[in-house]
Amino acid sequence: MRIVQLTGPDGRRVALVEEPRLRLLAGCRSVYDLASECVRAGLSLTEGIAARASHEFVDFDAVYAGASDWRICPSADVPAEPARCLVSGTGLTHKASARNRDAMHAAAQAVTDSTRMYQSGVEGGKPANGEVGVAPEWFYKGCGTVLRAHNEALTVPEFAEDGGEEPEVAGVYLIDAGGAPRRIGFTAGNEFSDHVLERKNYLYLAASKLRTCAIGPELVVDGGFDLVPGEVSVERGGRILWSREIRTGEIAMCHSLSNIEHHHFKFEFHRRPGDLHIHFFGADAFSFGDGVRLEDGDVMQVRFEGFGRALRNPLLRTRVAPGVVVVRPI
Repeated sequence: MRIVQLTGPDGRRVALVEEPRLRLLAGCRSVYDLASECVRAGLSLTEGIAARASHEFVDFDAVYAGASDWRICPSADVPAEPARCLVSGTGLTHKASARNRDAMHAAAQAVTDSTRMYQSGVEGGKPANGEVGVAPEWFYKGCGTVLRAHNEALTVPEFAEDGGEEPEVAGVYLIDAGGAPRRIGFTAGNEFSDHVLERKNYLYLAASKLRTCAIGPELVVDGGFDLVPGEVSVERGGRILWSREIRTGEIAMCHSLSNIEHHHFKFEFHRRPGDLHIHFFGADAFSFGDGVRLEDGDVMQVRFEGFGRALRNPLLRTRVAPGVVVVRPI
């Protein structure tokens, strides 16, 4: 079961994907509200969605193409209070990601920290049930204001070195009233980072992640995460410049989903009731690893089997002249 968030003539709505149409849900303005109401009522998401299915339909083709009064929103967010949404991720979970990271930093050291981190995941990232495995790498992207939707631009700010796609699946979580994390579902994402800045020194990794990112267009509410094949591509001038087949999911990763979730939510301040979490699970391939530098107007596309339609986002380099941020005392 897949759902989308829309904004249109009567404001925000949630819709159930019934190709080639979208069935609007009654009395439901966001995935956040839907999930919160289901938790309070003791219903599963699939039960809550079925109970709200209306007889109102929207043409998905037109919405997806941007040719409708309805527009796709990020697949999950907190519309009234974006600061209640934490966007983060786990890196070095895929062999290809570790190889690309290692290539960036190999000149600095014979055996890189990236290699050590990935190998520790291979050795201890999939513990037995009830046991705690080794902690994966963790990074912060921002709050809900960094989220972008299908067709919206991912920006390279004036101070940035570069911007490049990172095709990933992200988990979407709600913290319930008792402080327990509840998984809403999974969504395709483009985590988008500044790889040139990161290549300068791996200690710049944290800063390289502070960029916009995209999730959607659809949210899978009852899917598995064993093995998820897909494809990532970059288009320039209407033609495919670069593409790769990709794989994610627990079989393709050195950490289990439960281990990643434990190490994210073990922190008490990640379990604040009412918060929403968008957590990226790592990438299998990205164009920068093959020597591609994206240009203004390039279109990045991410598609995973079982996740519905592809996520497409153009790259936009800001035209603001670099300046100094001046802080003044109160």
